[in-house]
Amino acid sequence: MQLFYRENFAEVKQLDDRDSKHCIKVLRKNVGDEIWVTDGKGGMYHCRIEDANPKRTGLYMLSEEQGFQKAKRRIHLAIAPTKNLDRITYLVEKATEIGISEISFILTSNSERKVVKTDRIERVAISAMKQSLKAYLPKVNEMISINQFVEGNTASQRFVCHLSDVSKPLTEHTIESDVCLLVGPEGDFDENELQLASKAGFHQVSLGDSRLRTETAGLVGVTLLNLL
Repeated sequence: MQLFYRENFAEVKQLDDRDSKHCIKVLRKNVGDEIWVTDGKGGMYHCRIEDANPKRTGLYMLSEEQGFQKAKRRIHLAIAPTKNLDRITYLVEKATEIGISEISFILTSNSERKVVKTDRIERVAISAMKQSLKAYLPKVNEMISINQFVEGNTASQRFVCHLSDVSKPLTEHTIESDVCLLVGPEGDFDENELQLASKAGFHQVSLGDSRLRTETAGLVGVTLLNLL
């Protein structure tokens, strides 16, 4: 199964420049060949190539399925990006493969990276979605301060990862259908940030007894939230 991505595909019924080139020039698909396309919003479309144009490949829709393999819950990961951007792109790639609805980058007092180019992150997420044959593309948000994030978050269930005496293991919670997980930087959250998160309804949780790197904690959290 060869999967391509086109936003609002049901309206345009064409691949964009990037996927058209890959389909026609790289994979050498031609008129009459069948492929699959997702719109990143749950739509999965079985198509036949009608116009093998390497810039605007025209398609005929054979069938469609909405809500393709829809996840049982909405998962929003908010994370302080690491200094090494490769570790964050790895996190986004794997989290997309596992299953995630939204990714936010937060700026904290101990953050080592203060800028993230979300266009690159979005391309990583698109590639991971196609590679793992998923029909939902996670929303990628621009970086904002942790203050702005916790005050504006409206998830019905909110957790902040922090290994302390008051932290309850994530696995001991009954997970609801709309959950947000907050993961701090390599230097952890400071006390003021933890208090701010607590006032905003975030409950401290642990992901086990080990001290995890930022991107590892994010992946462990996303995995558990998909399995619990």
